[in-house]
Amino acid sequence: MRLTTLCYIENRGRYLMMHRTKKDGDENAGKWIGVGGHMEDGESPDECILREITEETGLKVSGLKLRGIITFILPDFGNELTFLYTACSESDFVPPCPEGETAWIPVGEIDKLELWDGDRIFLPMLSGGGDVFSLKLIYAPGGELIGHSFS
Repeated sequence: MRLTTLCYIENRGRYLMMHRTKKDGDENAGKWIGVGGHMEDGESPDECILREITEETGLKVSGLKLRGIITFILPDFGNELTFLYTACSESDFVPPCPEGETAWIPVGEIDKLELWDGDRIFLPMLSGGGDVFSLKLIYAPGGELIGHSFS
């Protein structure tokens, strides 16, 4: 199982979103997602997400908080365990990124973007300050969400 991190960086009611358009063979091609990536050998999830934020955006963030743990069942790409974070940035800078186009999107408009169906389940949960949640998302070959469960 792959170990990954994902972070939604907030600035004045907006999240920094990345439209994945540049990376060959990208399982997220054409989708809008947060910032993140694969854990390297010996990294903790916190170390990984801070490295990924620096590599992909160069932004300084504060208030990094673990919000959820998501188990993705992905027949096309292999299963994945993702540590989901939120953080804040004071910067309005839209950083260039080698993996896609970035933009600050008002939280209320994110649902209009091309997202994974599972993201539509967990993104609304980020606006509250609740406990860390665990979510399992089950996808069919081809990327259709066929089930989910909370624990």
